[in-house]
Amino acid sequence: MGRTTNMGRNGGDHRQSRAADGVMPVQLPDAEWQHNHGLKSVLAALDDVYGGPRYVGGAVRDTLLGLPVSDIDIATALLPDDVINRLEAAGIKAIPTGVEHGTVTAALAGKNYEITTLRRDVATDGRRATVAFSTDWQEDAARRDFTINALYVDPQSGEVFDYFDGLSDLEARRLRFIGDANQRIAEDFLRILRYFRFLARYGGGQIDAGAIEACANGAHGLTALSRERIAQELSRILGLKNPVASVDLMIQNGIFTPFLPELSKSAADHLKQLVQREAQFKQPVSLPARFLALLTRDIVATDKVAARLKLSNKMREGFGHRLRAGVPTPFNVRAIAYGADIDTARDAAMLYAVDEDVPECLAQLEQWDIPTLSIKGGELISMGLPPGPLVAKTLQAIDAAWIEQDFPDTARQREIAVQMVNAALAVDNQSN
Repeated sequence: MGRTTNMGRNGGDHRQSRAADGVMPVQLPDAEWQHNHGLKSVLAALDDVYGGPRYVGGAVRDTLLGLPVSDIDIATALLPDDVINRLEAAGIKAIPTGVEHGTVTAALAGKNYEITTLRRDVATDGRRATVAFSTDWQEDAARRDFTINALYVDPQSGEVFDYFDGLSDLEARRLRFIGDANQRIAEDFLRILRYFRFLARYGGGQIDAGAIEACANGAHGLTALSRERIAQELSRILGLKNPVASVDLMIQNGIFTPFLPELSKSAADHLKQLVQREAQFKQPVSLPARFLALLTRDIVATDKVAARLKLSNKMREGFGHRLRAGVPTPFNVRAIAYGADIDTARDAAMLYAVDEDVPECLAQLEQWDIPTLSIKGGELISMGLPPGPLVAKTLQAIDAAWIEQDFPDTARQREIAVQMVNAALAVDNQSN
């Protein structure tokens, strides 16, 4: 693996010191995650002469926005083998999760920290990149996707290193590709979907028309990606609190066309309605419901989508249950839950119930446990039914009547059973 080196007093950092210009450097706000003892041990093991290690990416971005941080990524000029050796020497477990691309995971005290060596792209084909390792921080920043993801922080001083005006973009809630958007997308077509995901989560300012055009022009390249990568990124988009505006832009610009021809003509409106109902009735985000909001109400077509995107069997089966539920009402929503589960019934109501029925449908499911019919075949035999197919047929009739009467208690179940047994015996006697 090749390596470029551009050393100097700042270890290859071309960014002129803001302090030297009389401008106070931006400091990362203090946050609880920075005080983790395991993290401090990892940082101490990676100390080098190149100005690192540094925090990079999501932890920096989200801390600047005052958002919670879950994953902590670290950039270093040290080569992967050196990273592994140093971690192990410090008693820290080192996992070579993507060592050919410079990534090592440090596992300590129940937490994982992803550590990646500074890189530059040597070759790309829209799906993967061949990289060379570097000691140049700006060169590493230049290969990242968006300006707001190319922010680095010195853990000791808290100074933010910003090579492409990402701080201004973050403040303006503006999402920009680094450099030429068409080139960034050609390097990895998944960046199209990432663009709309980050737009949904961090956008809100002026839309970059050039970026949208580049995404539209490169959408054909999504066919080169694995279905799993597409499904994972689409799931992340749909799992956000409110992806409606981003999804609408995706539809308008033909982003779904290469991989989701089953998209409903009313997908944007259906998703908007679902998201509004979630907010109005304080319901959690349901990924199966979000997916179905985009698709035609065709079980066969939807199953093809699930197969093509290699969604889980649980998700695939869940699509079918929700579509077969029909139109939920306050009078049948518990029956839908009984035939599938509470989540299926709730999603069906959120998706397909008329506006005035949604509150009562949800109320019917609130704090309701799916009951079990207490009547068994042996009890029907003791009532006089001959063993055999008639027992199973009568049990089905009892179950249907029990559901229709909204799942009455055990005493009423027995009354229904007696009625059904007597009716079955009468028919059986007539046939004989």
